[in-house]
Amino acid sequence: MNDIHIFLEQEHFIDTKPEGTYEIMQLGSQIMCGSQHDYDLQKADFVLVGCPEWSGVDKELGYGNSANLVREELYKMYYWHSNVKIADIGNVKQGATPKDTRYALLSVLQEIHTAGKISVLLGGGHDLMMQQYEVYKKAEKVAVATVADMLIDLDETEEINASGFLMDMLTSAPNFISHYSHIGFQSYYTHPQMLETLDKLRFDFYRLGKVRESIEEMEPVLRISNIFGLDMSVVRYGDSPANVQGSPNGLSGEEVCMLTKYAGMSDQLTSFGIFGYNEMNDSNNMTAKLIAQMLWYYIDGCHVRKIEARLVDTEEFISFNVIFSDVDTVFMKSKRTKRWWMGLPNGNFVPCSYNDYLIACRGDIPERWLREQERLA
Repeated sequence: MNDIHIFLEQEHFIDTKPEGTYEIMQLGSQIMCGSQHDYDLQKADFVLVGCPEWSGVDKELGYGNSANLVREELYKMYYWHSNVKIADIGNVKQGATPKDTRYALLSVLQEIHTAGKISVLLGGGHDLMMQQYEVYKKAEKVAVATVADMLIDLDETEEINASGFLMDMLTSAPNFISHYSHIGFQSYYTHPQMLETLDKLRFDFYRLGKVRESIEEMEPVLRISNIFGLDMSVVRYGDSPANVQGSPNGLSGEEVCMLTKYAGMSDQLTSFGIFGYNEMNDSNNMTAKLIAQMLWYYIDGCHVRKIEARLVDTEEFISFNVIFSDVDTVFMKSKRTKRWWMGLPNGNFVPCSYNDYLIACRGDIPERWLREQERLA
């Protein structure tokens, strides 16, 4: 791995803490930090990096300290998953211009990806998700992208920013997004024609009410995702007091933690970003605490992923033959994690939910199966 320290702040969060601050079983004693002598990125399952750059939201906002406030809460938590190894390389250094900062972030994310590690980004504005995508674009590799956000950021803007970055990510040529899913949008803030456009592109979108009704239906969505960007606006204001530009409605703290656990369970995910946390608006660091808990559940999901069997290990799965609408297919359930997969006519298996299996058993076509067939057509 190339030396990326030129792009990182010289002082790491851990350097500000006196020796002995954390107990041996707290994450602060277990996370491998970039400034420590025993730091070894190759041993890590995922790599934490901060980049609180806000110019894509408001050019007047400075470079924040949100990533370190999340670390303040995360490092206090207890380490329950000894088989999940975590590295924290610190924060990306602020460049002379926002463009320089984004270039530095991209360079760091590229090196993490090249090393075969998952990057977990504590960002500023949601437009920094473009750097997650640029890793795939530079390598000319297609990616499945998923966003959790109360808004669908498809505004037409002169330059890439937090309200319009999706327009560039989904429509620029050449394009390397093979599929896109949007979780938790709020209908009253969404233009109907925007949803029509996404539907014509065979993309999937799940309104807030649908997500809250069946949060477990989002696990198969994240299981196929390579890139996941979560904007804290998807969480209701009451559970995330920093969301002064958010909504009284949204996911609860428990529900957003389930989403991050599902992200950790995905063996396809290589880059996960959490955006939209402005510490200037936080009350008693409650949003920082919530994000730290989200990361704890992400680690919990990584633990589940590491114990999952491969689909070729057929003895680790229970198979169910089902016929619906003259289609004879197979559903498979993992004995280890209880997750489900369904077979397609081309012989491939795609992630699904228990509810998809129940729908098929009634003789109806699961919508997830139908959407997969549409995309293959």
